[in-house]
Amino acid sequence: MAAGALLGAALLTAPVAAHATAAPPAAPAPGATAAAATAAAAATGLDDPAKKDIAMRIVSSAENSSLDWKAQYKYIEDIGDGRGYTAGIIGFCSGTGDMLDLVEYYTKVKPGNVLAKYLPALRKVDGSDSHAGLDPNFTGDWAKAARDAEFKKAQDHERDRVYFNPAVGQGKSDGVGTLGQFIYYDAIVMHGDGGDSTSFRNIRKRALAKAKPPAQGGNETAWLNAFLDARVWAMKQEEAHSDTSRVDTAQRVFLKKGNLGLDTPLEWKVYGDSYRIG
Repeated sequence: MAAGALLGAALLTAPVAAHATAAPPAAPAPGATAAAATAAAAATGLDDPAKKDIAMRIVSSAENSSLDWKAQYKYIEDIGDGRGYTAGIIGFCSGTGDMLDLVEYYTKVKPGNVLAKYLPALRKVDGSDSHAGLDPNFTGDWAKAARDAEFKKAQDHERDRVYFNPAVGQGKSDGVGTLGQFIYYDAIVMHGDGGDSTSFRNIRKRALAKAKPPAQGGNETAWLNAFLDARVWAMKQEEAHSDTSRVDTAQRVFLKKGNLGLDTPLEWKVYGDSYRIG
């Protein structure tokens, strides 16, 4: 806002004669228009606050069967996917390390918090679905922590550091717009970005065998379809994630409509339930 105001002031105070004597703009080089459009799409995207809120609501529809993502800071349960407890706004898991990272960060900014005493147990159960050292009070203490503004900020921080920022950064590097960045984000939320075959980086690698992203001269829609094909393959490798409706009746719907900007209104289904953002 401030930069725009300064630019506007500069234009208002510039001599009128300068406009009269300015040379006409040079004709764009062949292909420059398409390149500029790709650059513009990547310059703004899912990190726009309004678009980020839409992304969180769509993910919440799949993770929590609700568009109210801000109600999920307190969420915690074992959903039986082999990853222990799943909790919070992005599904931090006790068995995959991101819940441990979150509680460590929370304890760094607020020592002595209600979850700090579980750090030894979280370190021990990392990599498993065990609840050892967590039951019977961990879920109740998680809900207590979720009433603390600092814990909410910690969840936001770790969501952005581990999932959101890497997804948006890779999306912009690949030259995809807001929808593409969301498609990346939803993938990294579910699959992480480790070295296993179903991780985000390897889903992208699998897609690269079929298509090229816009930054490499490819068609954006073709690239995103190839990425979603690879994503569906990855989901089907795990029984807990074998329902691919969050792709088939959500992300594919937006893509088929050519809604590369993830613009509202949006209508989709996940696990048979219908959702709409007007």
